[in-house]
Amino acid sequence: MRVTVRPLAERPHAATRLFCFPYAGGGASVFRDWAAALPADIEPWAVQLPGREDRLGAPLLERMGDVLNALVPEVIPHLNRPFAFFGHSMGGLVAWSLTRALQRMEAGSPTRLFVSGCLPPQVREETAYHAGSEEELVEKLRSWAATPEEVLADPELMRLLLPVIRADLAVVETFRFTDGPLLTCPITAFAGTEEDPAGTAVMPLWGELTAGGFDLRMLPGGHFFLHSARPAVVAEISGRLAAVPRHGSH
Repeated sequence: MRVTVRPLAERPHAATRLFCFPYAGGGASVFRDWAAALPADIEPWAVQLPGREDRLGAPLLERMGDVLNALVPEVIPHLNRPFAFFGHSMGGLVAWSLTRALQRMEAGSPTRLFVSGCLPPQVREETAYHAGSEEELVEKLRSWAATPEEVLADPELMRLLLPVIRADLAVVETFRFTDGPLLTCPITAFAGTEEDPAGTAVMPLWGELTAGGFDLRMLPGGHFFLHSARPAVVAEISGRLAAVPRHGSH
């Protein structure tokens, strides 16, 4: 299997499964602290793309179509109770694309889609960082301030990290939006107060992609507010999912 999905905590009586999609270069461990932070009524699951963490050495995926082809059969067996998707940055684009694919297949729809630090797909930036030299890629990582300097300066670590970053950026940068049916689920978008104002200004365009309602929440921090403002992110998610009807009788 090219992609894995697994629970971060097994909660058989939880009302909702929350599938979490990491940002470019990230893995399931991005969400390792979420189980303790989320209420017992939410069962967190993490999506793991190949080439990182416990999937080190597995062939990388470089196109959204390949990601979806690998992801759909892994996710569908676990959609047997109410579920929601959360994705940050690249993960938001993957989560939206998967939601659209599942709806097209009539395989279910999340009760809510959470997209975080992710531009709406119809206004993607035209960048090609994935095609740059190693030096250019390292400088871009440095400018994003998400990778510790000691990692950037370690040739062995960078030999492992750069191919993953390059592949993930290729997924995002080669993605092309096409018109299609609106999603039926509501979308909640998160953006950081210190993110690029031009990007924040277009976040409401996520609302044009669903018939299910939209809201935008601004949280303190830059692009990686996912970490710096994690309690606020988790609280927002928990509050919106608390209204989801329980599955079955208890």
